[in-house]
Amino acid sequence: MNVLLFGATGMVGQAVLRECLLDPEVQSVLSVGRSPIGRQHAKLKEITHANLLDLAAIEHRLTDYDACIFCLGVSSAGMSEEKYRSITYGITMHVAGTLAKLNPQLTFLYITGMGTDSTEHGSSMWARVKGKTENDLLKLPFKGAYMFRPGAILPKHGVKSKTKLYHFFYVVLKPFYPLMERMKTVTTSDSLARAMIKVAKHGYSKEIIDSAEINRI
Repeated sequence: MNVLLFGATGMVGQAVLRECLLDPEVQSVLSVGRSPIGRQHAKLKEITHANLLDLAAIEHRLTDYDACIFCLGVSSAGMSEEKYRSITYGITMHVAGTLAKLNPQLTFLYITGMGTDSTEHGSSMWARVKGKTENDLLKLPFKGAYMFRPGAILPKHGVKSKTKLYHFFYVVLKPFYPLMERMKTVTTSDSLARAMIKVAKHGYSKEIIDSAEINRI
């Protein structure tokens, strides 16, 4: 399997990249992002591209892939709905629409979050935007599309959140990880990454996958 990975510098993206490089069934990984990931591996190629709303210059390098794991995202904290939508919905849909044309047999996997609002009309801004993004991704002509909705994600194997506040909380909570891992709404970064790769390979019975199912996969 050849994998496109967007957002490899984030916490989930770091975990997905690690598991892809460890998985013998993943032949190659192309990381696409706005900043370099600073890592080298025989299976890894990288494109640093500042404007993900304009992929024309790199489209020729985005063909012949089996799966796209899209981990790119930002926190909605302190952000207007218009700005959050332009990043969360705008970039995601532009990338996905481009890939749907270039790779008709592609499986697209997207990270959202517990509480995402599929109705698009709830009171939570981020949940509405994520719900709209999920709904429209599922309309694209991919071989398969799967929305992963984890709750709390505990980082493993040295992966780190780029958000300083989140990183602080992870450090404080680390002694409680064994207890937290028993909760249905909690998963670990490596469990999430492995579940995404497994679904990319084999598909799944549901298009929307929550934490409990992530842990079972």
